[in-house]
Amino acid sequence: MICAIIPTYNNAATLADVIRRTARYISDIIVVVDGSTDNTRSVLQSLDVPVVVVYYPQNKGKGHALKAGFEKAKELGFTHALTIDSDGQHYPEDIPALLSVSKQQPLCFVVGSRNLKAQNMPGRNTFANKFSNFWFTVQTGMRLPDTQTGMRIYPLERLHGLALLTSRYEAELELLVFAAWAGEKIVPVQIRVYYPSQEERISHFRPAYDFTRISILNTILCFFALVYGLPRRWWRSMLYGPWFIFCWLVGVIVTCFALLFRVSDRTYRKLFHYGASVLMHTFPASPFHVKRTPNAVPSTQPAIFIANHTSVFDILAAVTVHDNLSIISQHWVFSNPFFAPVARRAHFLSAAKGYECIVDQMRAEVEKGASVLIFPEGGRSINGTVHRFHRGAFYLAEQLHLPIQPMLIEGTFHVMSKGEVFIGKANIRLTLTDPIYPDDKAWGETYQDVAVNVRKMYEQQLTHY
Repeated sequence: MICAIIPTYNNAATLADVIRRTARYISDIIVVVDGSTDNTRSVLQSLDVPVVVVYYPQNKGKGHALKAGFEKAKELGFTHALTIDSDGQHYPEDIPALLSVSKQQPLCFVVGSRNLKAQNMPGRNTFANKFSNFWFTVQTGMRLPDTQTGMRIYPLERLHGLALLTSRYEAELELLVFAAWAGEKIVPVQIRVYYPSQEERISHFRPAYDFTRISILNTILCFFALVYGLPRRWWRSMLYGPWFIFCWLVGVIVTCFALLFRVSDRTYRKLFHYGASVLMHTFPASPFHVKRTPNAVPSTQPAIFIANHTSVFDILAAVTVHDNLSIISQHWVFSNPFFAPVARRAHFLSAAKGYECIVDQMRAEVEKGASVLIFPEGGRSINGTVHRFHRGAFYLAEQLHLPIQPMLIEGTFHVMSKGEVFIGKANIRLTLTDPIYPDDKAWGETYQDVAVNVRKMYEQQLTHY
């Protein structure tokens, strides 16, 4: 369950419009009145949209307002909260973009990313944002394009740092820093921003006072980063990383012996399958579970296996379910020093020139008893959501007259997403759903229609609230 939290301080002119537009996407709204002295009360009383209001008479700052909103949301039983400023800076019409990510990755902190070069963006705001982004990277080892945006989705049970070193607007930076130290996944989503002209703008930013306070906060956070935050992240990776590296080294040794003794593709794939199974089922960071529906394609029957793709761990997870998979991968894999030896020895194939060029090769593999593994998105999803499915897998299934066996993989995004250097912790689940047979027209008349409808199924199955 998700609610919207709108903290407000003397923004009566824009508050009603923000609430009405937000209510189109989220029906439960909590407004935190942070000691407003304008006509905010009368605006709320005249609203035609039901809201829960938290009042307190004295202005205590945005950080305090957010904390009060989170406490109220938890009290009302919500699991997630979207925050949005009441000054009209954000477009509530961008809420679906954040919701889409949060519904498929409910444990993530989803953070709006504004265009910091937007029209009428005040120069001091741009400097403050860049200043904040720089220190966030120093303190966490992570990069975010916008650490001060007020439009975010928080998973309420995974909030950290609610003691809050500051009660003002920079508390939003503090919440992200503590989340990063705890190993939470923070996902940026592009949003729009509106800044009115200088004459129309209402700002509570006090340059000298606020920059001094931000500098003091960053000094404190940098100290804690050195003695607590960064060591905690590195220690977690040191606990999980060596086992992953050990298994990779074993794989390299096995690959060398396979080349030396010229073992068959079939034998090497079986070794790859057993090695991946050992790694995934013993990896200390992440319990791994496989679920098969009763109608799933048996391992003795060739099929086109397809899976969503958010992490390098997806390949290892997928290989555990079948000991003879011919994998179609991106071309860069064959030049990567970590993956190329395995890819070449396991006879991975590249579809860089189009699936039409590898149909005959795939047919030969299938005739030898192999199944095919394809990631229809074509690459790893950056934000953990299901991206557009390319049609190659479905074209191949049509040409080879093979069933499509969907695999839904969850949790690997939190273990290691694209561009991550730290290894996280999560439960990994792989689900084999009911297969799609070539003559089943319920998914569409053409393979193009099937691609679109199967992607929709993935999106629905991976939506959690």
